Parts: sequence; C-alpha cells; structure tokens
Amino acid sequence: MENHFYVVIVYALMHLLLVQGARQGQDIKCGACRALVDEMEWAISQIDPKKMIQTGSFRINPDGSQSVREVPFSRSESHLLELMEEVCEKMNDYGERVDPATNRKTYVRHTSRDGTAMDLSDVAFDSRVSSSLKFACETIVEQHEDELIEFFDHETDNVKDKLCSKRTDLCDHALKIPHDEL
Repeated sequence: MENHFYVVIVYALMHLLLVQGARQGQDIKCGACRALVDEMEWAISQIDPKKMIQTGSFRINPDGSQSVREVPFSRSESHLLELMEEVCEKMNDYGERVDPATNRKTYVRHTSRDGTAMDLSDVAFDSRVSSSLKFACETIVEQHEDELIEFFDHETDNVKDKLCSKRTDLCDHALKIPHDEL
C-alpha cells in the first residue's frame, strides 16, 4: 500500500513537470511571435509610406499592356522577406517578465527604440532566454512564412492577436495580455 502511495506521488510530480514544461514552451513561442510582430510592425513604420515599388510581370501582353502594379515598398513581398531574414536577431533586445500570480512568462524589450528610460525592475536578462526566443522566432518564420507575408502585406490592425492567436494558435492566452506587453 505504501508503494502505491509513492507511485501516485511520483506520477503527480511528473505530470506537473510535463504541464509546466509545455506551458513554458508555449510562453516562449507566444512571446517570440508577439515580439516578431512588434519588430516587423516597427520596421515597416520606419519606411516612407510614399516609397513605391513596381511588382508583377514586366512582359508585354498580346494587347500591348503590362501586368505591373505599384505597391508601397514597406509592405512589398521583397521587403517583407528581407525583414524576416533579420527580425530574429532583435530577440537579443528582449528580457523575461514573470507574472507572480500566474507564473506565466511574457517578453519585453529591454532597450527602447527612442532612448527613453524604461522600468525594467521585474525583467530578467538571460542569454538562454534570448537564445530560446531567437530559436522560436526562426521556427515561426520558417513554418509560417506565407502567413507572415499575407498579414503584413494587408493587415494593419491587431496583427499580434490575429496572427499569434487565431491563425497560428501559438498563443492560447494572448487575448489576456495587455497590448503593450509581448
């Protein structure tokens, strides 16, 4: 009878560790997705919206016309692909914040883009966190390249929730995270 008790305790502890590990994996994937979206949106916003690029076929059709159209450079497929090659390097600019009530982890920039001071008293800086975020970011870019291009080519509102929660299911709890956190 006593052995049965220990087996139940060991089983319960293993289950708890597996659930905790799965949640940590989900937190890092969700955080990487939200950070990736934030970095992409910021990079797109830095491009002059009047800057255009011609896309389509430059061949002359039988009727003498061409299938060329002008699109904003900032949201062109070529620019988005270029951004996606570089965006995961930005994960080094993020630290980890743990919610004391839920023990859920979120990821926040530890360097501001405009030089303003930031309250980082509850943010942990760890190279393992940066490495994990970068790896998760690279995996997301690789697995969801088409969705990323589709969203950034067209969408401008609430991309974090639409892409990271609804489209890719990387964040099951993202709707509960305030929009200024990642």
